[in-house]
Amino acid sequence: MPPAPLIAYADVAKTFDGGRVVAVDDVSLGVAEGEFLAIVGGSGSGKTTLLRLTNRLIEADRGTIKVEGEDIGNLDPIGLRRRIGYVFQSGGLFPHIDVAGNIGITPKLLGTPADEIAARVDELLDLVRLDRKDYRDRLPHELSGGQRQRVGVARALAAKPRIVLMDEPFGALDPLTRDALGDDYRALHQKLGLTTVMITHDMTEAILLADRVAVMRGGRLLAEGTPAELSRSGDAYVGELLRTPRRQAERLSALLPRDGAA
Repeated sequence: MPPAPLIAYADVAKTFDGGRVVAVDDVSLGVAEGEFLAIVGGSGSGKTTLLRLTNRLIEADRGTIKVEGEDIGNLDPIGLRRRIGYVFQSGGLFPHIDVAGNIGITPKLLGTPADEIAARVDELLDLVRLDRKDYRDRLPHELSGGQRQRVGVARALAAKPRIVLMDEPFGALDPLTRDALGDDYRALHQKLGLTTVMITHDMTEAILLADRVAVMRGGRLLAEGTPAELSRSGDAYVGELLRTPRRQAERLSALLPRDGAA
């Protein structure tokens, strides 16, 4: 018998505007321990709402969400959020707090001794490839977009969570930075044995980074599986999403020299 998922959504639904806007429509989905799941969909598909339901930033109208086997409806929301890492699209750093303070904020709230927090900050700066001496005392406005996002990842990992939620974490970055940071995060995911749920509108990014991809549209889960499994889906929207990276690859292959020379 397979182990229970680390995150389990069962018949989860959420509406806004007095029920007139259906954001999440009876979604059931499991995320295994150690898995990297990408949830893909356009604007209004419900993907970010589903992510925010996971740590009770918003509350579900019906259905059940279990994290590490516990119904989150029975858990203190603040305590739940402190045990789940969360990476925002723009980093979401506190602007008037330096890098070390931003990274150490959750351990500080949890009562971790100051010397342990300082050591953890240094460890995490190393992990996200930011030089300790150069960056720990900088303020967010002194960082590039990629550097802010690295600090955001470090902050999400500071309390040693098993689960990390990522909301379009690399979407605002230039292509080179986005590619490098995506690869670095994937390596961290494996090294630390994390369970990651990443929201993205970019199917290419999802295929390259995730173990499994879930596709949402209009609040509903249309398909889920490995890229190979998704390619067998009969859903027209899923097929269109999968054709985009193929078309990009074909166009690049036709435009770039065969030997890779500029």
